[in-house]
Amino acid sequence: MEYMTFGRTGHTSSRVLFGAAAFWTVSQKEADQTLGLLLDNGINHIDTARSYGDAELRIGPWMKEYRSKFFLASKTNKRTKKEALEELKESLTRLQTDHLDLWQLHGLHERDEWEIAMGEGGVLEAALEAKEQGLVRFIGVTGHGVGAPRAHLNSLEVYDFNSVLFPYNYLMMQNPIYKADVEQLLAVCKERNVAVQTIKSLARGELGDKEKIYATWYDPLVNASVIEKAVHWVLSNEQVYLNSTGDIGILPDVLKAAQKKIVKPSDEEMEAMIKAEGMKPLFV
Repeated sequence: MEYMTFGRTGHTSSRVLFGAAAFWTVSQKEADQTLGLLLDNGINHIDTARSYGDAELRIGPWMKEYRSKFFLASKTNKRTKKEALEELKESLTRLQTDHLDLWQLHGLHERDEWEIAMGEGGVLEAALEAKEQGLVRFIGVTGHGVGAPRAHLNSLEVYDFNSVLFPYNYLMMQNPIYKADVEQLLAVCKERNVAVQTIKSLARGELGDKEKIYATWYDPLVNASVIEKAVHWVLSNEQVYLNSTGDIGILPDVLKAAQKKIVKPSDEEMEAMIKAEGMKPLFV
């Protein structure tokens, strides 16, 4: 497993972060089995959220013994200071810890919500207060959809966040407008040493009328060799981290791919993969 320093935090994080959305509805037994997989593969960074169903509850029991082994991140999708601080207390209780390493303003890409969050009495004030109180060490911002990179650029003009998170895969980067926004965001993050987290590396497209077999809300890539190409394409960008997919059944193949020497697939290989898998952009 490759590691690098997570922005200005000083923490050396595995380049694959455990995306705990995969714990939305799993049992504690399944979660504990996953813990062993994470430890065996050198994963030392967990990314969860209060809104991820039972995820925080499943991680909480680990913290009694393994708190020092993980950089622990959670998120709030509340937009006001009061609501966010109340939710933070819930997250800390559910996670059985007295602090988060990273607290992220979640899904902050819609302009009206962004203005509330960044304004007087907004969630940013909650994050700053929580940091002063030692409840959180660092503050990040996340977003979904094609507007996320542009929203993050706006957020970084307001506050010097420690991390950003947004969708990143080969297919989305074929959108020239999205690509331009991502490249601008990456340049700013590199200059200011902001950690860059990516999601949806394995998104084949919308679920649509397909039967829901996996825990992800989208249609995921599931073939091991295809997963390896997708994972290697993301990790070939040495600036970014990859948040693992939202299904514990697919997780082992993601980790196996990340353990191998990272070789960036050619554009021809990626185009062939897209055609063979029938992939469509998840966000347009």
